[in-house]
Amino acid sequence: MSANVIDVENVVAGYTPEVNILNGCNLTVAPGEFVGIIGPNGAGKSTLLKAVLGLVNIRSGQVLLNGDEITGKKPYELVARGVGFVPQTNNVFPSLTVRENLEMGCFLRSELLDERLAYAVELFPRLGERLDQRCGSLSGGERQMVAMGRALMLKPTVLLLDEPSAGLSPALQDQVFIQCKAINATGVAILMVEQNANRCLQVVDRGYVLDQGQNAYTGSGRELLKDPKVIELYLGTLAKQH
Repeated sequence: MSANVIDVENVVAGYTPEVNILNGCNLTVAPGEFVGIIGPNGAGKSTLLKAVLGLVNIRSGQVLLNGDEITGKKPYELVARGVGFVPQTNNVFPSLTVRENLEMGCFLRSELLDERLAYAVELFPRLGERLDQRCGSLSGGERQMVAMGRALMLKPTVLLLDEPSAGLSPALQDQVFIQCKAINATGVAILMVEQNANRCLQVVDRGYVLDQGQNAYTGSGRELLKDPKVIELYLGTLAKQH
């Protein structure tokens, strides 16, 4: 039995027949670990996250959750087993209030609602001030807080984040990364895909650099930040994309 929360083993996956986005990816996330995935546009970062969640067709290889194979399982099955997911776009119900969005995250275990609502408001005090406001009227940063809060309502053991800083101002990006560290400090493992490569590697325990659907480099965030080849091939290019 694996000691990891998530194991991705030699995964080949894609959206359309005979076109592979992932070409033999490997990845692990230990309990309580904060892991980041960076790489150029089109490298397969978000596809890897979606493969873990069962949103993309895995052609070979396998994904394990706490040592049990979950390859191809439906997302709702994984949510019930402790996987939280925050997509990059369309990640709130705009016509519902903040409170209603958070309640939606607890529908599988309504008995947790009061406890987890208090937790979300403590983690994101801004949400406590806006519980009865419709999410469509919130700022981008506030919507990101709602999406993260909703994903935490079922006490996940691992949180999957797809580019949480996308479209936010530098100040709000920093706030999101601080919030991610705070969530991780409570014992929730995080697997985060992020385009802001430098900032990502500053906050994660370990990072993976994906290129053309394969692992190009892996190491601690600090190691990758200082690696001359990573700097030359990826960090410089990725910095220019922002």
